[in-house]
Amino acid sequence: MRLLPFALLFLPAMARAEVPVVAVDIAPVHSLVARVMQGVGAPDLVIPPGASPHGYAMRPSEARSLSKADLVVWVGAGLTPWLAEPLDALAPNARKLALMEAEGVSLLAFREGVGFEGGHDHDHAAHDDEHHDDDAHDGHDHAAEGHEEHAHKDDSHEGHAHDDDHEGHEDHADHVGHEDHDGHEDHDDHEGHEDHDSHEDHDDHEGHENHEDHAEHEDHEEHDGHEGHAHGGGAEARDPHIWLDPENAAASLSAIAQALADLDPENAAIYRENAKDGRAEMEILSKQIAQRLQGAKGRSFIVFHDAFHYFEARFDVEAVAAVSAGDAATPGPARVSELRTKIESAAPVCAFAEPQMNTSLLQTVLEGQSTKLATLDPLGVSLPLGPDLYPDLMLVLGGAIADCLAP
Repeated sequence: MRLLPFALLFLPAMARAEVPVVAVDIAPVHSLVARVMQGVGAPDLVIPPGASPHGYAMRPSEARSLSKADLVVWVGAGLTPWLAEPLDALAPNARKLALMEAEGVSLLAFREGVGFEGGHDHDHAAHDDEHHDDDAHDGHDHAAEGHEEHAHKDDSHEGHAHDDDHEGHEDHADHVGHEDHDGHEDHDDHEGHEDHDSHEDHDDHEGHENHEDHAEHEDHEEHDGHEGHAHGGGAEARDPHIWLDPENAAASLSAIAQALADLDPENAAIYRENAKDGRAEMEILSKQIAQRLQGAKGRSFIVFHDAFHYFEARFDVEAVAAVSAGDAATPGPARVSELRTKIESAAPVCAFAEPQMNTSLLQTVLEGQSTKLATLDPLGVSLPLGPDLYPDLMLVLGGAIADCLAP
């Protein structure tokens, strides 16, 4: 019997494509990517759950994760404007998937003012659909999964076509030129940025001490907290906390599966099947949370920073005020004074702190009030990383709101 050459015995294994190396910005997105990659591989996390994504200095190990990545999945420059330049420098050849610009992801405008006096804008940003290539999303049967409209209670969401050619997302790393990124022009020195030395303990920067000059400029109050977000139009001008809507999570699963399938065709069927199962799980999750929050509707509460608009809008339980705006910048004296007035008039049942934030200011403005104090965690600090983090995070959020607002 003639024996095959030894090397030929290993030819199938040698020919088999390697699983893509995937780097992810925050823990909830890491969970979604882990769900799609389940049974194939696991992503690497760049920003620890205990740190605020609004301002962070990467450690060398986290920078190395980016430099090795074949695919980078991030919310987008709207959440982490400081990450755009390092992303370009460290992972120039990696494919980038910005979920704020993924097909089917619904975007909300920032709410303005302490009490959101500008109104609760649930009109989602329409996206130009002229660049779409419907063939690029094989297996994205959103209609079958009930996500074709991604409608909030008062939204039609028409016009939410997004660029199906995810390879076009590589251009999204060039958001480095946003003028609003005050103080971030040297963030490409990610491993030793002087303004962020204190961030290494991941305490969410104790209220962003390097931004404390904001408190001296009361004329910034109208846009309090938006300095880190671009307002020139496009996805980065919208509220970036998109993951706190399960329907956005479902749409993200599809986009992640497509990006992985493009890079790793051998495992494409697994990615798409995992995404399909994950979308079904999101529908069940939404029903569970809605049921849990039935008794909370109509009862007022305030949040420490305006990160929960997507969750509130999806489940019809909306905050009446926020101590800090969307990027968690330290509020100035005028905003604090306005907040005290709002609390006295609205008499909120609950006020929600966050584990990533220095919330002593929240306790100060609540002094003398009967408002109960609880915690909402938008990132899952106490939860183990993996596919279960996202649903567990959302259930914990729903439970915390329901318990605190219970009559």
